[in-house]
Amino acid sequence: MNSSCNFVIFGGTGDLATRKLLPSLYYLHCDGYLPGHVKIYGVGRSDYNDDSYRNFIADKLKQCESLGNCKETSWQEFSARLFYQKVDGTKTEDFSQLGKRLALKEDNELVCYLSTSPNLFGDICRHLNEAGLVKNNTRVVLEKPVGHCLKSSRIINDAVAKIFVEENIFRIDHYLGKETVQNILALRFANSMFEPLWNSREIDHVQISISETVGVEGRWSYYNDSGAFRDMVQSHILQLLALVAMEPPRHFEPDAVRNEKVKVLRSLRPISGAQVLRNSIRGQYSAGSIDGQPVPGYLEAEGNVANPQTETFVALRAHIDNWRWAGVPFYLRSGKRMSSRNSEIYIQFKEVPYSIFSKSNSSTLRPNKLIIQLQPEEAITLTIMNKVPGLAQKGIEMREVDLNLNLSAEVRKETRRMAYQRLLMDIIHNDTTLFVRRDEVEAAWTWADPILEAWQNSAETPKPYAAGSWGPSAAYALTEKHGHSWHDEYARKRKD
Repeated sequence: MNSSCNFVIFGGTGDLATRKLLPSLYYLHCDGYLPGHVKIYGVGRSDYNDDSYRNFIADKLKQCESLGNCKETSWQEFSARLFYQKVDGTKTEDFSQLGKRLALKEDNELVCYLSTSPNLFGDICRHLNEAGLVKNNTRVVLEKPVGHCLKSSRIINDAVAKIFVEENIFRIDHYLGKETVQNILALRFANSMFEPLWNSREIDHVQISISETVGVEGRWSYYNDSGAFRDMVQSHILQLLALVAMEPPRHFEPDAVRNEKVKVLRSLRPISGAQVLRNSIRGQYSAGSIDGQPVPGYLEAEGNVANPQTETFVALRAHIDNWRWAGVPFYLRSGKRMSSRNSEIYIQFKEVPYSIFSKSNSSTLRPNKLIIQLQPEEAITLTIMNKVPGLAQKGIEMREVDLNLNLSAEVRKETRRMAYQRLLMDIIHNDTTLFVRRDEVEAAWTWADPILEAWQNSAETPKPYAAGSWGPSAAYALTEKHGHSWHDEYARKRKD
């Protein structure tokens, strides 16, 4: 680490900066993980000075759920390293003023976090360079989405690449900062029991689901053009799929890990044309209730700006064409206004080849399941078959039993951290392992574009589903016609 690091947040008064980035930096400071030589500059077009910006951020921090180890003295120390500079991202002279304010020395590090519209990424990078702020130790962070399709992502990445080398570009996906997501690698590659089973010989199918109870929450201008597929599947869910399916890297280092992820994304079987309609379902929520409270449908939103073609739910059946995963379906699903908030990876193993137990009880045998829950709680559950206690004379009765690793309980002495804390710390320490490389972005869009094109050319519109449900009924047919069930349906039947 060099003598000084300046962390500059473009869009420093925006929603992401005030809800996620600055609270995460503050928590890092409180926990002793933010190096003392790091200074933080909020940058935006609003007329703040240092003191008024600090007051603005202090008010935002009070709205956070938990301040953890943070005390009043922590805020005093943190605010002393917090500054504000007014910058219009379209004016070169404003960047010159920013440069004078930073007063960088040759060995100083500079991190520029672009929490702005992706359309401004190229211009901001160009202005930074023209102001003499881009050096070998200058890093740039790109918030998603990087593009709207493969073509637009290349335009944005080309513009940034004219100024920054790939090693200094950090494309952030906050899901990769979650503890349980990182634990996928530990589960697979630090334990000998799973790797021999992690293939098409032993695994029947995989489900990756991200469900939310919230709606668009004021993000209309973005979401109307994005939809659930671009917002969640093309980014977060494909990253989770890559971690689940990747081969063991030679070392846990940035390029070794990302090389294996790219191989998975490039092995995704293309879905196009009529295949898209057979292997995907789009939905859009209508009026319903969440937690007993009525909520309007997507098209009934205030201001009536919703697009009837925008999907708020998507489910797909995908395949990875390589030796490890040939023949194993991957069911991918994400939706808003769902029955509950839950993100999980569900891995169902194949049934035992033959039951030695009595015919009267053989029907109770069920395949083993591994559930990796990401939110709202972080947990890993392995479901196995076990004998029912008792003195039955007609054979052994069986039932499912869960072996639980509740990460929240296991590390209850640790402060529960936001995903951005891990990623911001890695940015400061120049570690790109948990960030998305350009070829990953392009591989994901290469697979996604034909699906989006087929939907656009289709006369079908998103299927309605009531808010508070698990999506349109057609999503169940997507799995059941292949002899599978979504995990929430399995869990409900098991409970009943």
